[in-house]
Amino acid sequence: MATLMIEAPVGAGEGRARLAALGTLSRRRLSLAVRTPRELFVPLITPILFALVIAPALKSALHTSAAYESFVALGTVGLLIPLNTMFAGVSVIIDRESGAQRELLAAPIPRWLMVAGNLAVALAVTAFQLVALIAVALARGIEFHATATGIAWFVATAALFATGMYGVAETLASRVPKQEEYIARVPAVAIVPWFLAGSLFPIDALPGFLAWVARLLPLTHGLAVMRYGLLGDASGLRHIWGGGDPTRLAAMSVGVVFAFAVAFTAVSIKVFSRKAVR
Repeated sequence: MATLMIEAPVGAGEGRARLAALGTLSRRRLSLAVRTPRELFVPLITPILFALVIAPALKSALHTSAAYESFVALGTVGLLIPLNTMFAGVSVIIDRESGAQRELLAAPIPRWLMVAGNLAVALAVTAFQLVALIAVALARGIEFHATATGIAWFVATAALFATGMYGVAETLASRVPKQEEYIARVPAVAIVPWFLAGSLFPIDALPGFLAWVARLLPLTHGLAVMRYGLLGDASGLRHIWGGGDPTRLAAMSVGVVFAFAVAFTAVSIKVFSRKAVR
């Protein structure tokens, strides 16, 4: 296990010292993730199943166009990111119960760096899984219509949503004492919103009340922007905001996801710092 040997930062060296600490913490968390391959591959199983099996089956059964396969394939991103980040939260509990978290808390570094190190690894693992999912979808023959700008929309939105979801996972891991209790909460956090967020069908197909609930979910906004980026489909944005310029609507939805990421990152750091001293 990597050992933190960092003195209290002074003056101009403070930023470098904190960056070095962040690198050490991230490498340590990554080594733990590599030792547990389930964190890399288990969250991929369900999204790949949807992209390769369920999407084509629904297309055939419902007699929809090939565009529906692309619609569902990108919808599975909204399942992959929450599942992956929630698995990362399990690792936090394991580290607290039987790992080296207590020793790390004694190191002369700000506690928020521990959350930031875990977040950096969660984002890296999520990026690997998203690339794998898109590659599998392309190999299956699912078509995307992405430009450089569209890819930028997708990457930015996926990164912000993953950041927010990891904040949720870290907060929950800090508040829940046991793995069993944490796992029991995963479906409500990671799966239920996915069914409401326009993953398999547009949100305007939902009953009136649920459609308004869906418009409040960060995942709904995230999926709408990701589809706009990789498919050029702005219908999801219009279902949320009404008419208007698609670029402006996409920027508004990215703003919602950004606020979600900032809010839950701040909450996770606060909760972790408070619980760590108990």
